[in-house]
Amino acid sequence: MPVLPGAEPYRHEGGEIGVLLCHGFTGSPQSLRPWARHLAARDLSVSLPLLPGHGTRWQDMQITGWRDWYAEVDRAFGELRERCERVFVFGLSMGGALALRLAEKHGTEISGVVVVNPAIKLHGAGARVLPVLRHLVPTVKGIASDIAKEGNHELGYGRVPLHAAYSMSTFYRLVDAALPQVTQPLLLLHSPRDHVVPPADSARILSRVSSTDVREVLLEQSYHVATLDHDAERIFEESHAFIGRLAPSVGKKGSTTGG
Repeated sequence: MPVLPGAEPYRHEGGEIGVLLCHGFTGSPQSLRPWARHLAARDLSVSLPLLPGHGTRWQDMQITGWRDWYAEVDRAFGELRERCERVFVFGLSMGGALALRLAEKHGTEISGVVVVNPAIKLHGAGARVLPVLRHLVPTVKGIASDIAKEGNHELGYGRVPLHAAYSMSTFYRLVDAALPQVTQPLLLLHSPRDHVVPPADSARILSRVSSTDVREVLLEQSYHVATLDHDAERIFEESHAFIGRLAPSVGKKGSTTGG
């Protein structure tokens, strides 16, 4: 299936500081593209891959799972690591869990982690029946576009494929169990009025990581997809300042692909 217009991956060849951005479950690079462009404009090397099964139709996602999604961000990380002196990993929602998993696995190869409304657990009654329900019902209502800012829209699926959701829940348990292995500097930004991921997920991450350099920022004006919401500029500026503090950019101007 062709990729939906706007869901294409994004890459910018900039300087020696690299940033990998990971989008969320049923979403696409569209939700992080303004963030990626903000970083690229400041001469950072940026990679924003499209996760397998995403950005086309929900049926394509139904046959993928967390190993496919993680393999793609791990591949993109490896490419950045080969050409950059320092690499940071960023993520939104499930993309936050992917970023944390990279941090758990790659240790000091990652210079810092930034997560926005990170998800670490499936909540509610639906999560308990998901192992059986996924064999009876293929999809449930989608979770895209939880945005307070009028007129903004997230490009994501209108349905949640339950086989994929079950795989995601398995992945969350793995990430959660290994959170003490996260030692890198961590910037966690979350929205108190998030209708997709409860504040408990951010609280658990903050309580379990071993990082000593940790900053929590509340996004009071935004819902779940805060990177497209009222607090977007704050996210962009805070994350760039986080990089600048830990690894001042010394790169050169580069080229962009992906629109």
